[in-house]
Amino acid sequence: MKAIAFCPAHITGFFKPEINHTKPELIGSTGAGFSIEHGITTSVVVKYSTKTIVRINNIGYKSDDNRVSEFIINEFLKLTKKCFFVDIKHNITIPIGYGLGCSGAVALSLSLALNKAFNYKISRIEASRIAHKAEIICKTGLGDVLATFYGGFEIRTKCGAPGIGLVKKIQTDNSAIVIIGCLSPINTKKLIKQSKKMSNLGTVMINRFKNTRSSDEFQDMSLKFAKCMNIITPRMELIIHELHKYNIKCGIALFGETIFSIIHQNMEKKVCEIMKKYQCTIIKSKINKTGARIK
Repeated sequence: MKAIAFCPAHITGFFKPEINHTKPELIGSTGAGFSIEHGITTSVVVKYSTKTIVRINNIGYKSDDNRVSEFIINEFLKLTKKCFFVDIKHNITIPIGYGLGCSGAVALSLSLALNKAFNYKISRIEASRIAHKAEIICKTGLGDVLATFYGGFEIRTKCGAPGIGLVKKIQTDNSAIVIIGCLSPINTKKLIKQSKKMSNLGTVMINRFKNTRSSDEFQDMSLKFAKCMNIITPRMELIIHELHKYNIKCGIALFGETIFSIIHQNMEKKVCEIMKKYQCTIIKSKINKTGARIK
């Protein structure tokens, strides 16, 4: 039994944490962000065995932290009394810890692939709730699973796992591209704790963005949010200043030392030129509009 699933990476521009619940499926965040075409492809092979053995391999960008994957496989194994050999491969095409929703993409692609491979016939939403639960329990994220389940440029208007949380999609120009400059990783777990103080600002921005739905305003609000959280480093300031000098909008990926710019293709060369000066790892992508899927 074999299955392959893909989940896009996701960038959050601003958010409001919603963590005052006892059930993981009700915890999460409201906010705004977008998915990109890069992400994580997870393949799963399941075979009957005399004892249960799980093997996890990460290809591409490496991670030594398999807590999310281990949590999810254990949740699926609870659904059977049989023993299996489970071989999991995560093909990670995005740098880890840079605010690109890597753990959420691992979780969701794995849950969808396991559900298909085991042929349990639980719904996509039920499988996705397991991914959301893993993120909450492991403290690796709040809203990426909900966002990437649907894909696109989104406003998360109600927090929680897929099927509970609510998302409104924003129409974007099909010619627009995203240039992402990654400088260094940031510890997500620490920032999730710090993020409690940002609830008021997050609420104001979400309500405002519901009306404007402008990618330019989204980027401006993302910068303001990051400044209020005091996570803009001197290197990021230099890049932001230079982009603004050419009237190029940009925002900050939460959480990472990462700058993104949603632009028309005619500005691609200039944005990449500026980011390369500061030794950024550069990712170019369209906005992913389909969300996570079985391949």
